[in-house]
Amino acid sequence: MTDCIFCKIINKEIPSEIIYEDNKVIAFKDVSPQAPVHILVVPKKHIESLNHLDGEDFDLIGHIFKIIKTIAEDLGVKEDGYRVVNNCGEFGGQTVPHIHFHLLGARKFSWPPG
Repeated sequence: MTDCIFCKIINKEIPSEIIYEDNKVIAFKDVSPQAPVHILVVPKKHIESLNHLDGEDFDLIGHIFKIIKTIAEDLGVKEDGYRVVNNCGEFGGQTVPHIHFHLLGARKFSWPPG
């Protein structure tokens, strides 16, 4: 998708502070962090949202969560805890139509979120 900001980051058309990358995913610092640790973990395959996953994508989602766990450990938030967020659709707060997961940590969170 040519106008997708995350696809442009994946293709290195837009600079970002990448903290992890492999052949399936990329993880980078959020430009508007909501916590001291705020990382976006994005599959390289363009999938619009959770609603657009198909059978072959579920292994990819498992891989993403494995990477999230590793990043949380590497950034020192594993022990105190962290939050993983996926927004789906307009009412869910999704602003970029490319599935992605927010890893937030290094501060205490409350529930319910806003």
